[in-house]
Amino acid sequence: MEDLQRILIDGQPIGQPDHALSVLDRGLHYGDGLFETIACEGGRPRLIERHLQRLASGCERLGFTPPDDAALAREVRALAAGTSRAIVKVLLTRGVSATRGYAPTGHERTVRIALRYAWPAPDAGQAEPGVRVRRAALRLGENPALAGIKHCNRLEQVLARRESTDPGIVEALMFSSSEALVSGTMSNVFLVRESKLLTPRLDRCGVAGVMRGLVLEIAAAAGIRAEECRLGAADLAAAEELFLTNALTGIRPVRELDGVSLAVGPVTRDLQSRLLAHFAAEAGRGERGD
Repeated sequence: MEDLQRILIDGQPIGQPDHALSVLDRGLHYGDGLFETIACEGGRPRLIERHLQRLASGCERLGFTPPDDAALAREVRALAAGTSRAIVKVLLTRGVSATRGYAPTGHERTVRIALRYAWPAPDAGQAEPGVRVRRAALRLGENPALAGIKHCNRLEQVLARRESTDPGIVEALMFSSSEALVSGTMSNVFLVRESKLLTPRLDRCGVAGVMRGLVLEIAAAAGIRAEECRLGAADLAAAEELFLTNALTGIRPVRELDGVSLAVGPVTRDLQSRLLAHFAAEAGRGERGD
């Protein structure tokens, strides 16, 4: 993979003695793990505290030992240092299987994997006019025990991505088995109706994105009404504006859904502007060492 630049396992370069990924790792066998994808700009990871908080929450939900936050933050920052733009992906697994079978013994040791990827400059043609998306045919299974966390079981998203080979369509919107709108395969979704921001509740399935949380906070600070609620196909059809959020891409307006054109409206543009201002302020604090 041309864009993969570096791999660490438990903080050590891959290939070092005793630092290789075991074929008995439960992440490989069962998807028994979590991951975060962190945007890095100007040699610094973006929103790292939010990513670490979600990792810690996921570890608690899955019942395995979290890594030391400070040590993991240092590792991510070290991978980001000296790069203008990079992506650092962190994976945690429960560790090597002590016995065959699904049940953990409680003696497993958490394995930490960090990968740094090159991150090309963004496509301005997506941030301004917006992107084309479609509805996925595949439905997400509902499981409240896993709802919200970014676990390593992503086969539903893999299959949804396989449904289309059109390179001009960047995302697929996914509904649950009960026909509730949930998210995109790699993004959260927001609708605007009568100047109010609506985003799906994620209590049954879906990932609570760090960018989703930030956008909700920015909206609240700006006095923009926002609600997390159960949404369906009718709500999607009635949306006056539609946009996607992701830790790497920020806010991407949707200009076309299933071949139907959508307007990129004022609420979306306002939030894009406020998000950029937030990142600029964050970068300034980093430069001053605040």
